[in-house]
Amino acid sequence: MNEKQAFPWDHPRFRSWISVARACQLMQQALGRALAPLDIKPPHLDILVNLYRFEGISQQELARKLLVGRSNMSMLLPQMEKRGLLERRPDHRDKRVLRLFLTADGRALSEKAMGIQTDLIERTLSATPIAECQRLAENMDLLIQRMLAADGLIDAELSEDRD
Repeated sequence: MNEKQAFPWDHPRFRSWISVARACQLMQQALGRALAPLDIKPPHLDILVNLYRFEGISQQELARKLLVGRSNMSMLLPQMEKRGLLERRPDHRDKRVLRLFLTADGRALSEKAMGIQTDLIERTLSATPIAECQRLAENMDLLIQRMLAADGLIDAELSEDRD
């Protein structure tokens, strides 16, 4: 830092940045604890929920939706496949593409995990009026869009997923 640059904590928006980061970290920790009895972690839940919603999605589409690299997918998917939660099948039109499908066990686990997540969300946000929750979501969506735009990663699917 040089003499003309303020320290980060002197920036008027620093508190917002830190609050968002801390809230995200605490939510992930709470969700991780809540999911522990199912022997899954938040990244597994992210995959399960997306496969539940978008059956037959490709590995590449899933990685884009989750904002993770293919290396993350290549680590998690085989574990989940070995556990019998999902299947990877070749695309009928392009054999290079693998499509992802939940197994019956994967679907059942997804439903249990989504129930746990929904209960956690309700316990955490029940004192917050719905209108305020909606405003917060809109502000976070704008922040996400700005950050994606700054990284050149704008993805129309992101906004579609929220519908």
